[in-house]
Amino acid sequence: MERSRAERLISNAKGLDAVVILNGGAPFLDSAFWYLTELTGGSFEGSFAVVRKDGGLDVIVSTLEAETAESGKGNLRVYNTREERDDHLREALKGAGNVGFNIHNAPYSMVNHVKKTVKGINVKDASSAISSTVSVKDSKEIELTREACRISSQAAKEIPDMLSEGMTEKEAAFKIDMRMRELGGEGNAFDTISAFGPNSSKPHHSPTDRRLAKGDAALFDFGTKYGRYCSDMTRTVFLSRPPEILERAYEVVLEAQTAGIERYMDGAKAKDADIAAREVIDRTEFKGKFIHSFGHGIGMDIHQDISVSPRSDHILKEGNIVSAEPGIYIPGVGGIRIEDTCLITKNGCERLTDFDRKMTIV
Repeated sequence: MERSRAERLISNAKGLDAVVILNGGAPFLDSAFWYLTELTGGSFEGSFAVVRKDGGLDVIVSTLEAETAESGKGNLRVYNTREERDDHLREALKGAGNVGFNIHNAPYSMVNHVKKTVKGINVKDASSAISSTVSVKDSKEIELTREACRISSQAAKEIPDMLSEGMTEKEAAFKIDMRMRELGGEGNAFDTISAFGPNSSKPHHSPTDRRLAKGDAALFDFGTKYGRYCSDMTRTVFLSRPPEILERAYEVVLEAQTAGIERYMDGAKAKDADIAAREVIDRTEFKGKFIHSFGHGIGMDIHQDISVSPRSDHILKEGNIVSAEPGIYIPGVGGIRIEDTCLITKNGCERLTDFDRKMTIV
């Protein structure tokens, strides 16, 4: 029988008697709350998910969220007043000594409140245990991610028909965002990057009123959410024949992505994928033009704590979902990036995003 997510988390939280996931007001909302409860909706501000040492899960919510929470996992505890909430916390943490929190997401004020409310607990950092747990996806998570990737992939396939000379970066981004919604997406995984011509050399460019011109590279980095799980992909296409240097850069980036993806498999060092891709680029005239890491973890958050960089100490595991996104950036000319969302498998990986990676000229 497959262990629950709460059971997996507490087994990874060595030396802890409990783990508390808490939601303050926005932006202090922790995706681990939805991970543990398997809920897909609700805001759940002021809510707690408490994982006990026996693997049990207590979910403490206000009456505002009670009906929504009934469809999720865990023992539901509903409060009307702050006093009732604190009573539920004391009951859920009865007998606990070392209590872990996700220090990257938890407001100090709320952690301090729990410490004052539940006498005798020792506050510990559970962020590493949380990261290692959520990074290995179960079958339900994989299917939700697969659907998010199907939606963004279909939108990508339609990009050539969306483009026209003179349209702005903002207009193109809007069309992609709307199409993902029409296809069933539940909102953007992140703000869509739409970059034309020289703007495509800026990896995190925000769309402007720049208009698409013949010979431009048009770089799009986008993703949607489905059941709270993210997709992430980048494609670079051209409006008519681009400068020769960008054609050459495209060939090299495609070769680099292929080399990196070949290193993706269970048990592999994450840094090996980056090193393989970087070696491809650095033995060409574009040495030094790959200015970010090869990839990152993906889940309910668009960036989860798996680093695919030359300095990474992560070991890939079956069930990890990571990006593969090498790029070449030439200031004043343009940039090329090709990115896919990949599922790590026992003997390799599966690309979950699907759009022809060959050079596309519109």
